Amino acid sequence: MTTVRHLPYGEKAEQSYDIRLAMEEATRCLLCDDAPCSHDCPAGTDPGRFIRAIRFRNFKGAARIIRQNNILGASCAAICPQERLCEKACSRTGIDHPIMIGRLQAFAMTQENTFKMKVLEAEPANGKKVLCIGAGPSSLTVAAELAKLGTDVTIIDENEKAGGMLRYGISPSRLSDEVLEQDLDAIRDLGVKFDMGKRVAKADLEKLAKEYDAIYVGVGLSASKMIPNLKGTDLKGVDTALNFLKRARSSKGNIEKLGRVVIIGGGDVAMDCASTAKQIGVDSIYVSFIETMETMPACKKELDYIVSLGVPVMPAFKPVELTGDGHVKSVKFVSMDGASCMELAADTVIFAVGQKATDDYFGLQAHDNIFIGGDFAYGGKTVVEAVKSGKGIAMDIAKFLRI
Repeated sequence: MTTVRHLPYGEKAEQSYDIRLAMEEATRCLLCDDAPCSHDCPAGTDPGRFIRAIRFRNFKGAARIIRQNNILGASCAAICPQERLCEKACSRTGIDHPIMIGRLQAFAMTQENTFKMKVLEAEPANGKKVLCIGAGPSSLTVAAELAKLGTDVTIIDENEKAGGMLRYGISPSRLSDEVLEQDLDAIRDLGVKFDMGKRVAKADLEKLAKEYDAIYVGVGLSASKMIPNLKGTDLKGVDTALNFLKRARSSKGNIEKLGRVVIIGGGDVAMDCASTAKQIGVDSIYVSFIETMETMPACKKELDYIVSLGVPVMPAFKPVELTGDGHVKSVKFVSMDGASCMELAADTVIFAVGQKATDDYFGLQAHDNIFIGGDFAYGGKTVVEAVKSGKGIAMDIAKFLRI
């Protein structure tokens, strides 16, 4: 008999290592001289170095290495697809299986939090002022990198709390508020100021550009895509992933009854919607996507998790129509090879088929002292890619300001 796990809303599915398990895992590391795992981390977190520090019980040193290279080290430990990046490159793979780099990183960040370690210090003030618009991963990284150089940095965002997609687009079972706040506290400790609940329109940029030495626009992809020309998307009960996850997170899971839920999409966001729906008490959940199980974009561990919750997954089917009389009643699908049809009853349909920039900032280009980056400029990828973008833009701004 299959056992289906039911976690309370927001509870972690996986706990980080304790000291004994962390030491056992770190001891497996081959201590490569030119560690391939470090080369395959887009954010440059340098697991080869921080694992070496853990192996020699230098936990504060491990936390410092992570923070110096990736200010969002705690969040990335929780949500980064390590199996596709650093762990895939691990030399140990040729012997048995890769070092569990993500869990070791989470251990180092837990040590930092438990013992209130302060591992970063900002340089003396350099007299420059920078405004970061948006409080998502790339803006947070830009702000931290410039603050370390002594820059006066302010982050402004329309949401009540900072984090962007980290807070509002990811299930708390993968990334808790406590872990995210740990990263935000590290940024605050560098002197970065947060001005929340204020929206900056594209038309405001020119005025602000005169008040600050540089402006970074990292508004991300905060609008949801829909499948074009799909009949029935205007019915009641049809929602987008970002809206659903934000409502669930803001209400701590206490949202209206959803009935039978069909989720369309095969990425990590779709998996987050499925696990969130399960944790808030939905019994009937189906996930369908056009990719095969081998080509779907979601991380294997996230797919495995929703399957362990008892959520059926329907690969290689595309939706062709949503039916209903004012309110959605079902979704009709056809297989990608055209050989089969499927209809799923639904009271709620959630589309998790990608994000896009808001119309307000469409067409914005970098000019003068205004810089752009992150998902807004380069498309939605992973958080570590956003960190990489933020570090690069911070270097460009530093050169521009000559600091």
